[in-house]
Parts: sequence; structure tokens; C-alpha cells
Amino acid sequence: MATLEFENFVAFREILGKSLPKGEWVTVTQDMINAFAIATLDRQWIHIDVERAKKESPFRSTIAHGFLSAALISSMIGDLVLIKSMTMGVNYGLNNLRFPHPVPVDSRLRLVCSVRKIEDFSESGIKVFWNCELEIESILKPACICEFIALVFE
Repeated sequence: MATLEFENFVAFREILGKSLPKGEWVTVTQDMINAFAIATLDRQWIHIDVERAKKESPFRSTIAHGFLSAALISSMIGDLVLIKSMTMGVNYGLNNLRFPHPVPVDSRLRLVCSVRKIEDFSESGIKVFWNCELEIESILKPACICEFIALVFE
């Protein structure tokens, strides 16, 4: 999947309301889950105890933290879109965040998104409202749905 490139914010505004191409698949590994567990202090066994999860979990494997899925969104957007005049971006928030389906270890996720709204923010920035859905390969329900809001500066 080629990155969509825009020279500046004026050009970027042209994608408002349009679906972007689907992102590349990203495999959620046990190493990623373990690192997230350490970073967030969420070491619940359903995430990190592989043997116990095989025996006791209704999912029969470890599952990723819901917030790990959400945390992947900004980098996945960065893989889809490049604004050449951008100097930095800042995560602003998430609206209506939901995790409809668990993500078993070694699942592959990809982002499907569109820009719902763009607002001016300060003299050199915009606030971008992304409608996001993280698909799980071979599973009908998504891993994560939300409105992701980012501040982007030139």
C-alpha cells in the first residue's frame, strides 16, 4: 500500500469524507503484548500467561490488551498518510472507543479509516477527526472502533 502524500494542509483537506485505502496488515505478537503489559503495568494472565490461557481462557490463547489495539492507530495512520509540510503530530483523544472483538495473539490487524472533520487549531495547526476501524483478518467483528483525534502542525 503506497502512502498518500500531500504537500500541505490545503491539499490534505481534499480527503475530507473520503475513505482511504486499507492499511497494511500488522501482526500482534506475544512480544508486543508482553511489552505493552510491562509498559502499562497491566499484567493480567489473559495477556501474558500463554500456558494458562491455552487451558483456562475462553479464547484458548492469550489476547492483546484493547488499548494496545488503540495505541496502534496513530502509527497506522502515519503509514497511510504523509503531509510533507507537517512538523509534528500530537494525539488529542479518542471518542466512542469500543473493542467489539478480542485480538488473539498472532492475529493480523489493519486500519480502515476516513477523515470526518478538520478544524483549524492555532496559527500553524489543524485538528483532524478520523473515523477508525481496526479489522482482524478472518474475523467479521473489528478489534477496535473509534473516532481518533489528532493535532497536526506545520
